[in-house]
Amino acid sequence: MIFEILLSLIFTLVGYIIYDYIQMSQFFKRRGVKHFPPVPILGNIHNTTFRKMHFVEEMQLVHDAFPDEKYVGFMDCTKPILFIRDPELIKQITVKDFDHFTDRREFLTEELDPLFASTVLFMKGEKWRQMRTTLTPAFTGSKMKSMLPIIVENANNIIQYLHDHQTEIIDVEDLVNRYAVDVISSAGFGLQINSLKDRDNELFKIGINLLNFTLKQRALFILSSMFSDLTRKLGVRFYPEKTYNLFRNLVATTMEYRKREHVERPDMIQLLMEAKGEWSADELTGQVFNFFIAGLDSTSSAIVMAIHELALHPEIQEKLYQECRHLEEDKGLTFDSLSELKYLDCVINETLRKWTAGIFIDRTCVKTYGLPPPREGGRPYTLKPGDVVYNMLNAMLMDPNHWPEPHKFDPERFSEENKHNIKPYTYMPFGAGPRICLGQRFAMMEVKALIFQITLNFMIVKTEKTMDPIKLKPHNFSIKALDGTWVKFQKRE
Repeated sequence: MIFEILLSLIFTLVGYIIYDYIQMSQFFKRRGVKHFPPVPILGNIHNTTFRKMHFVEEMQLVHDAFPDEKYVGFMDCTKPILFIRDPELIKQITVKDFDHFTDRREFLTEELDPLFASTVLFMKGEKWRQMRTTLTPAFTGSKMKSMLPIIVENANNIIQYLHDHQTEIIDVEDLVNRYAVDVISSAGFGLQINSLKDRDNELFKIGINLLNFTLKQRALFILSSMFSDLTRKLGVRFYPEKTYNLFRNLVATTMEYRKREHVERPDMIQLLMEAKGEWSADELTGQVFNFFIAGLDSTSSAIVMAIHELALHPEIQEKLYQECRHLEEDKGLTFDSLSELKYLDCVINETLRKWTAGIFIDRTCVKTYGLPPPREGGRPYTLKPGDVVYNMLNAMLMDPNHWPEPHKFDPERFSEENKHNIKPYTYMPFGAGPRICLGQRFAMMEVKALIFQITLNFMIVKTEKTMDPIKLKPHNFSIKALDGTWVKFQKRE
């Protein structure tokens, strides 16, 4: 009896996979959209799933294969996605016709990840608007100004550490992750942590684990995409329960202490305490969770890749040093003087062009929307509520039609003399439209402060362990060099 049941289940599963594969194979073909043939279950992400290449590279292959198309088809497991390649269409979707694309794709359900799904990043409709309105005051100019001394203090901790380790080849990724955790903890939550000294503190360990997807998590992601109802009924969690509890306890105890002791600080916790409206505990905690993980991953990535590029280009590093030295001698680093570091802006912008952590701008259609034909002589395409589009970022930024010699690290692209050559909606490292990244000013300030201090005090020296040229480590999302980023920091005389 058991054998017959098992056999029946196997035949049912095989039948479902075959049926689903036929549907996938025909989906874009029936609609006149060019695409790569999918493989069963995994669609077009098999190389990423088995860590053969980074997701960015997988998307780049699709982007480059169809240079004359405004959009192309892509199967994310069994989910059909439209890759938008045309800058004008990206503008339409993210800005002009935003009311048709107000939501992001639901990658993780509240059942699979109660905190991530409750963040402003993935909230939908009116709830998203209300939460964004609540959080916006956290990133005004006056709030940023008050946070700069906290950021500089943590940057100085890095400088002191490097002074004490000049003979060593430094693991830059580890170093910068510690800086990012400390900045987010102090500026965001009012917690004083020095991860350079307390190297195994709980927040740092959890932060690193959040960024490293395990095989189990990758499998859950695929199962959730294919069988969302099943994963919901099973009650599985994307991250360990202790991760969620740490952030819940962090928010609850901090809020309780501040209310009891009448303490106020210009940070996100304070803003959430003052939030109007009826927000659940997980919705409030979710914003802290999002601020932590987004700040750790994207900010760290930008700093690490900038340092790596500077190590490979000493002439660019020297020009940057002269600008930083001049500012330091003239007036020093302040909130107002940060904006005078024009070449530093160019270096960071070029880093974000080559190595942006955004990858794509995902949008879910909420009202029926008509796209023009993908090519001359093609058929129009109708997006229906629930359909998902990925507006290309990294692939667009490496397209020679928009960026000459895209693999060359050239900060001069963003100089006052040259930035007029940048085509609109081909450079969007923080997204575009009403859902553009709320924390971009904070992130840029955090990046600029550390790179300024490092460049001012040290020469970033290439070593035998410094990867040249840079190749990406196969990963779902995080942008990292394949062999890591290893350099020496030689004290300037």
